[in-house]
Amino acid sequence: MTNTDELIVVKPVLRADAQRNRLRILEAARSVFAELGAGASTEEVASRAGVAIGTVFRHFPTKRDLLAAIMLDLRGRLTEQARMLASEAHPGTALFEFASGVVEQATTKRTVVELLTGATGQAGSLQQAVEILLALAQAAGTVRQDVRVADVMALLGAASQGALRGG
Repeated sequence: MTNTDELIVVKPVLRADAQRNRLRILEAARSVFAELGAGASTEEVASRAGVAIGTVFRHFPTKRDLLAAIMLDLRGRLTEQARMLASEAHPGTALFEFASGVVEQATTKRTVVELLTGATGQAGSLQQAVEILLALAQAAGTVRQDVRVADVMALLGAASQGALRGG
């Protein structure tokens, strides 16, 4: 392959029923993993989605692939919330509003805790968005200058774990 050659990956278009099944599986997985954590079984996901276990594995060859899809969606939603707050909320309170929302979500979603505590290795863009909120709060004088984004992520993870355990 030369430098001018391109590798084109074409994903097959799913039939309408396959698309519906995929969405049902993802919705069921969000619910199952939110309640039971990453240790929940794919059989439980299949049961709640109303599909056979083979259908789950046709869409997501491994449980890890299914968890990755759920975490990617969760990370995207939390990242978008952080970015929205960074652009719309008061710079001095945006980080605190975000943290409150995350901890509130963690009371019912184990996946939030797992994302924040690094159990899935998926925090990437979320951490970058939190870094922006932190910088805004520091510039506004509501957070000390020596606080690092790693400190904030650790605090979010710990507070989320406490919220989940405390209900």
